[in-house]
Amino acid sequence: MVEITVELGSRSYPIEIGPGLLATIGDRVKTLRPTRIVIVTNTTVAPLYLAAVETSCQSVAPVSSVVLPDGESYKTFAAVQQVLDGLVAAGADRKSLIIALGGGVVGDISGFAASIWMRGIRFVQVPTTLLAQVDSSVGGKTGVNLPAGKNLIGCFHQPSAVFADTETLETLPAREISAGLGEIVKHGLLGDAAYFDEVERRMKDLRSLDHEALASVIAGSCRLKASVVARDETEEGIRATLNLGHTFGHAIEKLAGFGTWLHGEAVGCGLVLAADLSRRLGYLTDADVSRIESVVSAAGLPVRIPGLPLEAAIQSMRGDKKSFGGHIRFIVLKKIGESAIQEVPDTILRETLLQGGYVP
Repeated sequence: MVEITVELGSRSYPIEIGPGLLATIGDRVKTLRPTRIVIVTNTTVAPLYLAAVETSCQSVAPVSSVVLPDGESYKTFAAVQQVLDGLVAAGADRKSLIIALGGGVVGDISGFAASIWMRGIRFVQVPTTLLAQVDSSVGGKTGVNLPAGKNLIGCFHQPSAVFADTETLETLPAREISAGLGEIVKHGLLGDAAYFDEVERRMKDLRSLDHEALASVIAGSCRLKASVVARDETEEGIRATLNLGHTFGHAIEKLAGFGTWLHGEAVGCGLVLAADLSRRLGYLTDADVSRIESVVSAAGLPVRIPGLPLEAAIQSMRGDKKSFGGHIRFIVLKKIGESAIQEVPDTILRETLLQGGYVP
């Protein structure tokens, strides 16, 4: 078992990582003294883990559940309404607790519903995908998508705890594992050269779900993110660097149709585009870009998503929430382990997109 603390003063919370946590969730949330517990999950996760979490929590408080449809395309206001209706049916009050049992979509919807129910109640993240365990469950970002773009509606609402049971990864399809590895590669590029070396060296073990390798890199990613969130909770500065590859990735998700590409797949391709952009700006070498592309490919992720319209992609990026005044800001790599935020001339951006397979 590994425990990491997100240091936010009186709102600090633990991240616990290890096998067998689902059966002990009740004991772990008991100290929160909830009046009621509402478990939010989806149609894929519920048959696997809902009963175990319900059983674990029944001795703590009355328990009910909300089962959402599965997929990024359902990350909408309608899903939030379904959770709110579940809270009404459960008789939830301001001391009630939401448990988000699932991947990043479940976590984002649950956290957003928790933030607006009676002006804010507590919630706990129980991420069951690798992507959620290393990224979306930590840091308090919540929200839903609009047709105009990803995560345009939401707020910061920190969980009371994060419990990542590594045994849940054994039921994931290989594609979901690769999607999580995309965020791990991102953390490696942002963290330091030594951490990126470890991710690169252990990629085969990670894809085969070697528990020791997984525990090491999940903890490494969570430590990095916890440190950044503690210094910049609401993304006024350094936290924005965690969006490396995401401006590209969010545009890919939107243009391909939400749910066509997994978030981690789009981010993986976005990392390659960000590396190419950084090279064109004079930061990375050709060897750096080739290395990053090789690691992304080794993770089982696409390095090109050809055929997307170039101008529509640029327009989508202008609407990204990291842009200001219509000017697109990108996270670029000065070197592996060092990043910066800057605007990029459209001419260079177009060159990168064309290299990535976009069509004029």
